[in-house]
Amino acid sequence: MIQSIYKKYLLLNFIIYRREVAMNTIQLECFITVAEHLNFSRASEILKITQPAVSHQIRSLEEELGVKLFKRTSKNVSLTPEGIQFFPDAELILKTAFSAKERLGRHEDFISFDVGCHNHMELNLLPPVLKKLSEEFPLLRPSIHMVPFPSLLGQVENQQILSAFAIKETQRKSSLSFRELCSAPIACVCSPEHPLARNKVLTQDMLSGNIVVCSPRHIPAPLFSIQGRILSGLLPQQQYFSENIESTLILVKAGLGYTLYPDVFPAREKDLRYIPVKDLPVLSFGIYYRYDNDHPVLKRFLKLCEDSLLSSAAEREAGI
Repeated sequence: MIQSIYKKYLLLNFIIYRREVAMNTIQLECFITVAEHLNFSRASEILKITQPAVSHQIRSLEEELGVKLFKRTSKNVSLTPEGIQFFPDAELILKTAFSAKERLGRHEDFISFDVGCHNHMELNLLPPVLKKLSEEFPLLRPSIHMVPFPSLLGQVENQQILSAFAIKETQRKSSLSFRELCSAPIACVCSPEHPLARNKVLTQDMLSGNIVVCSPRHIPAPLFSIQGRILSGLLPQQQYFSENIESTLILVKAGLGYTLYPDVFPAREKDLRYIPVKDLPVLSFGIYYRYDNDHPVLKRFLKLCEDSLLSSAAEREAGI
C-alpha cells in the first residue's frame, strides 16, 4: 500500500525542478508537523501559518494521494493506518527535496574557469598550475578547450574562453591583453637518431633532409611563413605535410624528417631533440586575455603560470 502511495506522490507532485515544488514541500511540512504533534493549532504555530492554511494543505495532499491521512474528531486527531505508513516516506521525500535544492544552491557558487590551448604540448603546462589554483580556490571548476589557432583568440575576444596560451601576434584587437611567460626560440625538432641531432646549435643553412610541415591552422603565423621559405628550396619528395602538431611529431619520431616549432621547455615532447636555430626569430609565448576581464581567479592564474615557467627555466639552467 505504502509503495503505491509513495510512487503516486512522486509521479504527481515531487518534481523538484518545477515551480510546484514550493507547494509540495509545504504540504509535506504540514503533514509531518501535524503528525508529530497531532494538533493542527500547534502545527500552525510552529509553521507560522494559519490553522485553516494547514488544514487546506492536508486536504490537498490527501486528495492527491487518494487516501485519508488523519482521523479528526472534535476532541482529538490521530493518524490513519495509511498516514502511519506514509510518515517515514514523507520525511524521506522532504529531506531529499531540501538536499537537492541545497546542492543546486551550492552549484551556483562554483567558479568556472575556461582555458584555451591549441595542442597537447601546451596541456603539459597546466597540471602544476591548476593543482595550485584548485588548492587556493576549492570551488574552482576548470575546463580546457582545444581550439585551432585561427579560432583561439577569437574565442577569448568573444568571452567564450577566459584565456588562451599563444604566440604573440604583431597585430591584435585592442580588447585583448598579452602576458608574456617566456621567450620561445624556434627550434629544429627531430628524433635523437636524426643527423641534425648531433648539433647543439643550428643555422638555417645547416637544416637538411626532409621537413614535416604542420597545417597553418595549428601553428603561429610567423612560423608558417618561415616554413614556407624553407619549403621553397626543397624537392617535393623532401616535404611531408600533416594536419596538426600531434601528427607532425609522430612523423618526426618515426624519423621521417624534422620540423620547426617554438621551444617552450616545459611543453617539450619527450624523446625528441630540440635544437635552437639561432638565425631564426625568437617568439614570445604567453597568455591572451581580455583586459576588461574581472574574473576573480584570472590574475592568480596568470601569476602561477608565470612562476611555473620561471621555475622550469631555472631547473633547465641547473640541469635538473
